[in-house]
Amino acid sequence: MLSQVYRSGFQPFHQRLLPWVQSTALSRSHRIQPSTIRHVRSWSNIPFITVPLSRAHGKSFAHRSELKHAKRIVVKLGSAVVTRGDECGLALGRLASIVEQVSVLQNQGREMMLVTSGAVAFGKQRLRHEILLSQSVRQALHSGQNQLKEMAIPVLEARACAAAGQSGLMALYEAMFTQYSICAAQILVTNLDFHDEQKRRNLNGTLHELLRMNIVPIVNTNDAVVPPAEPNSDLQGVNVISVKDNDSLAARLAVEMKTDLLIVLSDVEGLFDSPPGSDDAKLIDIFYPGDQQSVTFGTKSRVGMGGMEAKVKAALWALQGGTSVVIANGTHPKVSGHVITDIVEGKKVGTFFSEVKPAGPTVEQQGEMARSGGRMLATLEPEQRAEIIYHLADLLTDQRDEILLANKKDMEEAEGRLAAPLLKRLSLSTSKLNSLAIGLRQIAASSQDSVGRVLRRTRIAKNLELEQVTVPIGVLLVIFESRPDCLPQVAALAIASGNGLLLKGGKEATHSNRILHLLAQEALSIHGVKEAIQLVNTREEVEDLCRLDKMIDLIIPRGSSQLVRDIQKAAKGIPVMGHSEGICHMYVDSEASVDKITRLVRDSKCEYPAACNALETLLIHRDLLRTPLFDQIIDMLRVEQVKIHAGPKFASYLTFSPSEVKSLRTEYGDLELCIEVVDSVQEAIDHIHKYGSSHTDVIVTENEETAEFFLQHVDSACVFWNASTRFSDGYRFGLGAEVGISTSRIHARGPVGLEGLLTTKWLLRGQDHVVSDFSEHGSLKYLHENLPVPQRNTN
Repeated sequence: MLSQVYRSGFQPFHQRLLPWVQSTALSRSHRIQPSTIRHVRSWSNIPFITVPLSRAHGKSFAHRSELKHAKRIVVKLGSAVVTRGDECGLALGRLASIVEQVSVLQNQGREMMLVTSGAVAFGKQRLRHEILLSQSVRQALHSGQNQLKEMAIPVLEARACAAAGQSGLMALYEAMFTQYSICAAQILVTNLDFHDEQKRRNLNGTLHELLRMNIVPIVNTNDAVVPPAEPNSDLQGVNVISVKDNDSLAARLAVEMKTDLLIVLSDVEGLFDSPPGSDDAKLIDIFYPGDQQSVTFGTKSRVGMGGMEAKVKAALWALQGGTSVVIANGTHPKVSGHVITDIVEGKKVGTFFSEVKPAGPTVEQQGEMARSGGRMLATLEPEQRAEIIYHLADLLTDQRDEILLANKKDMEEAEGRLAAPLLKRLSLSTSKLNSLAIGLRQIAASSQDSVGRVLRRTRIAKNLELEQVTVPIGVLLVIFESRPDCLPQVAALAIASGNGLLLKGGKEATHSNRILHLLAQEALSIHGVKEAIQLVNTREEVEDLCRLDKMIDLIIPRGSSQLVRDIQKAAKGIPVMGHSEGICHMYVDSEASVDKITRLVRDSKCEYPAACNALETLLIHRDLLRTPLFDQIIDMLRVEQVKIHAGPKFASYLTFSPSEVKSLRTEYGDLELCIEVVDSVQEAIDHIHKYGSSHTDVIVTENEETAEFFLQHVDSACVFWNASTRFSDGYRFGLGAEVGISTSRIHARGPVGLEGLLTTKWLLRGQDHVVSDFSEHGSLKYLHENLPVPQRNTN
């Protein structure tokens, strides 16, 4: 019969499973008591992945990031997770997804246990079917007619439903786990099994033996005989907890088995500081013992014995026993397919119970502080914001020795762990600090009328005037790798534009970032806006930060193309400003100057090959092959030890060519360069559009008409004529500094300085104006007159 499941091809899992379940699930029994256990099917001997997960039990994990080390895990499935919305039957698709996640973790070498509800719902479905069938047969026999009267279904007793549903529920789990070559076994328990010492030992021994044999125990309260629920008066102690429902059973089992992690899945995202669904409700990321006084508990879920209060009490009991706990949503269609694996990977899902409170504020609190501090910053006079930046520039030079000492610690700790290009980015020097100070003073000087500048004025009607003015974006999240010099640059731009700022630096620059952030806050303090800039020091994963869509308005990644791609993928509802790749081209035209070309290529490729604005592909006009100019380019690259990769057309011209390029869309970030041949400027433009990243592209030619054609037709953020690609930089553009280079087409493009961190709002000033006055029969008419805009101070 099970072969039906395997022969069903690529149907959805619950559809493949259904024929087998319907024919066998309601007729087979797999009840297993603690003292006499029977394995479900045979133990699979298929090898599985083993990972080093062991740890000494006795203390729960302090941080989410440590959950990946959990070896023994209990997953508790609430009734609302297991059952359908009509409460008559199981949510097969959801269960199949949960089984898949448990199987993945089991095959990683973890020891998984399930505490599941669902027997009552499955039994109710079966008994309803049996009663309807029985009533219809009796009516047919008594009436002798085919027409049946409306049949009333009696109220079904929960214990009877449990007795009828246990075998079917276990048969369902058996079939699902078999798809992953994993064996499962059922254990039914009651409160007495934990209080009777002999039964307790039997239960403990049975579970350990099952785990040793790579079998997943599926545990449930024996609802067919369990007594009615009692008050939770005994949930306060560490030594005693009564098994009244599956919440208390999961907690008791987790502590008895010295489990590393208990995952409680329900129909809500976790704990909230007020009733979920209310306007002010906020999900509690981390819950600490003693916090329950600040939480208001609502009613229990639509099905099941317990509510959120019972879950929290059971979770705290397990936490005191040394088991980490996460309460999360197992019913949401967008997350249920990976909620368990996400939790184990340490992602910010649900509410994490921890006994260790962080020394500083949470990232959510930092986001709120940055929001309120940014709003205060935006209300300062332009001169006050400029004064803050000037003071920060002075601090960079005055505190030079302390900054360099902190940077030295970072360099010593990174030695041997970071590649040479990253070490170069990490390093600070006196000259770098002096350049930073100069750039900050440029920002201060140019920021005098940035916020609140009037862009447009319109007289809508008499005494009704409209203005469009510049305003800050809100709260920026800037994530940067190995670049401590990025911190004061971004801080100055945020101050000048009146934005709140969250900074997440790489751990390799911890000491440098800490002192630079302290200096930024010292500068902000002169006008009482210290909290506008926050440095995230918690163990917050970047992916989790990208989900804070209610706190962050714009994410700006500064780092490798892989970092940018990861952030663009992880961002949930938050725009990301940046570029994923810097594939910069230089086209050498047939009329290029011999004197200019080698200087331009050397500077673009060799001055700083790890930069995003470094040259990656050199396009050569066909007429220049086998000419002195071409030979000079090749000789210079050889002297600079640049490895050459030949494009397909270039390789076809050579008898012995360099290694042929694997992809024409490659950012090397090192002393490597692709050379390709083109027949015309138009072919060069087509190549750039096909293989480039819209970052920076250059033409080298003495023909002005050809140059202008290139400048107008290349669709990139920066397009240059007879200039190095390395000029694509906020400081070199005179922006003072940049938060990054954007290749997007919305809002800001190219090096993003102060202007790119501003948006606009509309101000309308009237005198009791209403729209109805402007109707066909109204007394007023629209004027829509353009009014002069105040001249911008450019000094």
